[in-house]
Amino acid sequence: MPSNFRLLQGSHTKFISRILVYTLQAYENWLRRNKSSVVSEIASLMILSGIFFILVFTVVLISLKLWIGWRSKSLLPHLRKDAQGRTLTTVGFFHPYCNAGGGGERVLWTAIRALQKKYPSIQCVIYTGDVDARPADIIDRARQRFNIVIVRPVEFVYLYRRDWVEAFKYPYFTLLGQSLGSVFLGWEAMMKFVPDIYLETMGYAFTGPLFKYFGGCKVGAYTHYPTISTDMIDRVSHRSRTYNNATFISGSLLLSAVKLAYYRLFAYLYGIVGKRFDLIMVNSTWTFNHIEALWQASDKTHIVYPPCDVTEFVKLPLERGGDKTILSVGQFRPEKDHPLQIESFSVFLKRMGDSERRAYKLCLVGSCRHDSDVERVNNLREFCEELGVADRVQFKLNVSFTELKQLMGSSTVGLHTMWNEHFGIGIVELMAAGCIGLAHNSGGPKLDIVIPHNGEQTGFLADDVPSYADAMETIFNMSDKERLKIQMNARESVQKFSDEEFECSFLTLMEPMLQNGEEKV
Repeated sequence: MPSNFRLLQGSHTKFISRILVYTLQAYENWLRRNKSSVVSEIASLMILSGIFFILVFTVVLISLKLWIGWRSKSLLPHLRKDAQGRTLTTVGFFHPYCNAGGGGERVLWTAIRALQKKYPSIQCVIYTGDVDARPADIIDRARQRFNIVIVRPVEFVYLYRRDWVEAFKYPYFTLLGQSLGSVFLGWEAMMKFVPDIYLETMGYAFTGPLFKYFGGCKVGAYTHYPTISTDMIDRVSHRSRTYNNATFISGSLLLSAVKLAYYRLFAYLYGIVGKRFDLIMVNSTWTFNHIEALWQASDKTHIVYPPCDVTEFVKLPLERGGDKTILSVGQFRPEKDHPLQIESFSVFLKRMGDSERRAYKLCLVGSCRHDSDVERVNNLREFCEELGVADRVQFKLNVSFTELKQLMGSSTVGLHTMWNEHFGIGIVELMAAGCIGLAHNSGGPKLDIVIPHNGEQTGFLADDVPSYADAMETIFNMSDKERLKIQMNARESVQKFSDEEFECSFLTLMEPMLQNGEEKV
């Protein structure tokens, strides 16, 4: 056993011994002041039992923490030092779906690239559940999807229990189930490697205390979307039917009351774990407001807009040559509300003549993470058939960055329909590419993106089928000059969401943690 481990073990043993001595002395004094009786004997037995339980529990926790710390030094030792034998600071990113190809993954890879460029003594480690993908394949996908080339190799720690955080595993009490599942997944990650600095980048906040108190790490979080929000609680309170509040619950007063109590309890627990992070970064004003309300840690919570590849997209020409394509970019998840897009487009087409409607097209671009997403796409295809618009709707799955740019450069409208989208990288990229943004009147698009720039309009907002259909009609009825003015305003406004702005903010906030990490190493 290493000498430093014995030293730590010895110091903790002395500390526990002192607590035991002081406690027993206090107990002895208490006995002297109280005459012997059945009540005092029962009370003394309870006190002694409590003392014994606390001491045993404390010993177990300290021993477990020391064992984890000692064990972590022996695992993946090549990550601790470089080829010249110099000590490295390890930064672990907990991102079980690092190969998904969504906006969260763009943040992940941009953050890694930023750290590598500025700090040559940092080794980045990604905890991923993409066990079917080789490291080279994951990195190549990031290059193809996001046009991001990392500076140095990244180490991947593969996790084989990712199904513990899958929603399908918890048909009821999904939030609590996934959160507890993330603790098990986090434990697997910690058993394989403990970094100096731990960054949670996918929304699994319950893993933070695990790495902080057992792994001894500095812990930070980049939160895209709160696991629970005050809006979700309000919807349950008002018994509104949504994709995460089934009809049989919203229609029952009793079940709604039970779910409301459950949500409030979960929000309380979520707030407890959130406060434990040393650094909290959020991606938008909307997310900041909710995290501030739930975690109440304003002194260490900061807005860091996610990196959007506006540099590449602003190179695309603004003139569309009469193209009448409406383009949607986003993962095929239920909250993205693709049915609203299809139904709105259907209503819009009904206002056209038979010959005119053939000029319009809706193109849905997105990535599929697993079989559930594939099934969702198939259901959307059937929905198109039901509405009679299957010939006017295209599905393009897992497209390359090159193909994505081509689609953006040839579309007139950039469509977004998610209610309370935390930010909306897709709509930013569409606006940068010259598409007229048409987004949901809530969340990030409402507060940060589709807002006036220098007092001028940058896009359109809607919130239901009629308002989306009306906006589509308005956009296509505008003159080229009117559309060009909005395109130019929008393109100029999204410069604040560039890679450079993200890297500057991210590195500035990370610097104190990195310095502490280097001192620790």
